[in-house]
Amino acid sequence: MSNKITSSKASSNSIAMNKILTTTSSFAKQSDNSKAALTSAGYEVIINPFGRTLTEEEVGALLEKHQPAGLIAGLEPLTEGVLANAKPFLRAISRCGTGLDNVDLDAAKRFGIPVLNTPAAPAEAVAELTMALIFTLIRGVSYNDHAVKAGFWTKRMGLLLSEITVGIIGIGRVGKRVASFLRPFGTKVLCYDTHPDHEWIANQGVSLVSVDELLASADVVTLHLPYATGDLHHFMNGERFKAMKRGSYLINTSRGALVNEEALCKALNEEHLAGAAIDTFESEPYRGPLTKIPSAVLSPHVGSYARATRNRMELEAAQNLLTALAS
Repeated sequence: MSNKITSSKASSNSIAMNKILTTTSSFAKQSDNSKAALTSAGYEVIINPFGRTLTEEEVGALLEKHQPAGLIAGLEPLTEGVLANAKPFLRAISRCGTGLDNVDLDAAKRFGIPVLNTPAAPAEAVAELTMALIFTLIRGVSYNDHAVKAGFWTKRMGLLLSEITVGIIGIGRVGKRVASFLRPFGTKVLCYDTHPDHEWIANQGVSLVSVDELLASADVVTLHLPYATGDLHHFMNGERFKAMKRGSYLINTSRGALVNEEALCKALNEEHLAGAAIDTFESEPYRGPLTKIPSAVLSPHVGSYARATRNRMELEAAQNLLTALAS
């Protein structure tokens, strides 16, 4: 993608001082290409002053203060109330990322505010993080690190990818990439999806099964479901944790609301699950009880937080927004 983004509308003097608010917490931190693209199109760019995910009140206050024509959004809650207040001036929203569950899409549609996202950009980075977490869990990397640092020369026996079964729940861009990473290791891969790509599955040597069969058979269950609606809220609940193979592992690099965190704590404390690796949480920053469980490996929502990925996402988000504002 070219770093120079132009907008036919940007040449008009009438929008020369229009503003774009960026609320994603890391915008332009690694590269200023995306910011430069917006400013060269004639917009003043307002950066998130908090450097973290905003609350509903904070994003509402920033929108009211700056009254931007466009918003490059992160994970802050863009509720009906926020959008209603911004309706007089906000012409488009561009999510820097895949998920849109933090945006009230029905309200945005009613108010005539188009909402765009960057679904392809994060896939590689999220899939790579998932692979890193699989290795961390099955080889006890985190456990062994903590043991040595605590003065204990104890060892946890690991597993090989060639001897385990990985269950992928959600075969979209990220799920497919994880499956392709696993193939050279000889891992048995099961998958579940409500709208499976049968042609892809047939060509990849993976097995399409029911969610119950996947949970009962997999040594590692990794979640890659889109959280577009509340239908998937707490997809992994107490009942499904009980259905998982004893001694298995859970990975979530998708959306925090897919997992009932209280039920996950119970499954880990009772040692029904051998461990879990969680990158996304229902409430972030996360400060909950999983932080006290040694078998839980936690990371602060870094799935797409790789330099090349962030640059691509931000440029795509800027392009999407300029295209929307020019229409």
